[in-house]
Amino acid sequence: MKSILLIGLGRFGTHIAMKLNELNHEVMAIDNNEERVNAALSYVTNAQIGDSTNGEFLSSLGISNFDACIVAIGDNFQNSLETAYLLKELGAKKVIARASRGVQEKFLLRNGADEVVYPEKQLAAWTAIRCTSEHIRDYIELDSDYSIIELSIPDEWDGKTIIQLDIRRKYGINILGIREYGKLNMNMLPSTVLNKGKTILVLGPHKAVQKCFHI
Repeated sequence: MKSILLIGLGRFGTHIAMKLNELNHEVMAIDNNEERVNAALSYVTNAQIGDSTNGEFLSSLGISNFDACIVAIGDNFQNSLETAYLLKELGAKKVIARASRGVQEKFLLRNGADEVVYPEKQLAAWTAIRCTSEHIRDYIELDSDYSIIELSIPDEWDGKTIIQLDIRRKYGINILGIREYGKLNMNMLPSTVLNKGKTILVLGPHKAVQKCFHI
């Protein structure tokens, strides 16, 4: 269990708070809107109304005691930038900030943020990939070269083992797991048989995945 400071309780921040609560982490939530703060009380450990650009207010929270600080402000980039900077100045161990444009990502990384999440860009990539093939179930871009994709087992793979397919040697792609009836099995062996009706989780270079699965 980790202690997280979450700043910003808009739609994005609210979803983060709910997921962190589901994962049993302790969450201190901050927003300057009383209505948003009150709405979050049922799924955060504590919540306060406050201005995150006020150094004195942030200092009173004991920033260095949190395992991570998330800046989820989406409607005012200046406030987001100032907040990230102040958090780092006050000894934050890790600052994760939201960006909505590429230039914002660059500014945040130069001014306190250790990591930047770009929800619109990431969702756009996910949607575009999903639209390219009816076989794709999920998609996670790890960096500019590699991704993890969950997709249906191709018809021509039905009944074959991982070693028979040998896609690691042919394409540089690794099969990480198989999902069946909602359960994910990550114990992959060369003798594991692949069957239609299941989905597989694969890791590999974008171009190799596209070639292998005809995306």
